[in-house]
Amino acid sequence: MRPPIDHGTVLITGASEGIAQELARLLSRRVRTLVLVDRDVERLKPLREELLSVYPTLGVILERCDVGESREVDALLASLESHFVRVDVLVNMAALGGHGLFAQSPWGGLEALLRANVWMPSLLTHRLVVPMLERGRGGVLNIGSGAAQLVLPGSAMFAATQRFLDGFTESLRLEVEGRGVVVTRVAPGPLGDEDEVLGPFFQISARRCARDALAAFERGEPLVYPGFGHRWVMRVLPLLPRVLKRGLGRLVLRGVKRGGAPSGALPVGLAPPVLLAREPTPA
Repeated sequence: MRPPIDHGTVLITGASEGIAQELARLLSRRVRTLVLVDRDVERLKPLREELLSVYPTLGVILERCDVGESREVDALLASLESHFVRVDVLVNMAALGGHGLFAQSPWGGLEALLRANVWMPSLLTHRLVVPMLERGRGGVLNIGSGAAQLVLPGSAMFAATQRFLDGFTESLRLEVEGRGVVVTRVAPGPLGDEDEVLGPFFQISARRCARDALAAFERGEPLVYPGFGHRWVMRVLPLLPRVLKRGLGRLVLRGVKRGGAPSGALPVGLAPPVLLAREPTPA
């Protein structure tokens, strides 16, 4: 079963940068309409101009929405409905990052992280998956992080939100199984710029990550770890005893307390999350 991408309508949150932006570029050659959502529409305008310069018949709708507020999400979907826009595929960018000891972090920043990584994908999926099931076709692509597998002091709340996304995606997938809706989670590791010299084993570019994610989504896979090195490590981690994971976590904690990043020799994902486009703004 494949998600209804070709000639369909895809809604993407956080498409102004990173993996979600690269997915918008990949999808633009195939879809009828892209709905790009961000708190700041101005951040999306350069991407719209870029896509229309290549695909002038593509429909690109920019929507300002704080997806952490249910009333704004309802207003967004009502606006789309009033213009007869039906969302076939939802792409949730649920990987807002943060770095710092939990007890020393302002609650405003932690709350923003929770809203972006837990509230947002849950709310948008809840609003859109019902009509998808009624039509018997649709897709939900949740972009998170491999941190769900890790003990990650210095990013405790971030790691917790990724565990939520893992359980949510896997459980939802079973609930809609056989009803025409594809549900996939993307769990990347560290990303680098396309033009920089990347680590030969772990880091990949956002563009490569987006390609791997889209290919797995179209195959109907439940989970994808983009990149060979990252995929290998993520398959080994569940086999490690928890006491060993705690030991690795203590190494990370030493680096956090020193105010620096952990050694590059540590496994991917044990460093502060670098795959993320931005961090929450403390209140």
